[in-house]
Amino acid sequence: MGKKSFLITVFLFLFSFISFAQNLPNGYLNIKLGMSLDETKEELLKNPDFGYSGDRDVSLLPGDARILIETDASNGRGSPFLTQCWFQFYNEQLYIITININSEKTDYYSLFTTLSNKYGEPKSLNPTKATWENDEITLTLEKPLSVKYIDNETFDMLKNSISPKVRKLKRVKTV
Repeated sequence: MGKKSFLITVFLFLFSFISFAQNLPNGYLNIKLGMSLDETKEELLKNPDFGYSGDRDVSLLPGDARILIETDASNGRGSPFLTQCWFQFYNEQLYIITININSEKTDYYSLFTTLSNKYGEPKSLNPTKATWENDEITLTLEKPLSVKYIDNETFDMLKNSISPKVRKLKRVKTV
């Protein structure tokens, strides 16, 4: 193989790897990160797979402007492939989707293989989770069996805004 062919092959390999990393999904089915609280409720009502029961599944979380929708698809209320799902909002915008999958219907390795084939090798891998990430989205597959979609911008902003408060509390407790 000539030098030119080798460079083209390396370029194509790197390009295909980069395109995998850039094409992560921004949600599950019709539920997408960045949707408003009302849009998410509407989509959940349209799709019985989640087992959404309406406003009784909506809770306020401690902290400023945080809301959680918790659905339960078990006991015949939704898809047999799902159990519980959580939709976390900040300022009424969806920023984390957690889909818990019924381990009696599929397994971690099968889902890991599917995600790896679709999105490439994970950015990080350990015994409890695999993580795919780009600038906008983090996709994790966690054991026992859940898939999490995270809006990186909102998550990082919240993480950074909480850290100084936590540090201050720790200093007060140790003094």
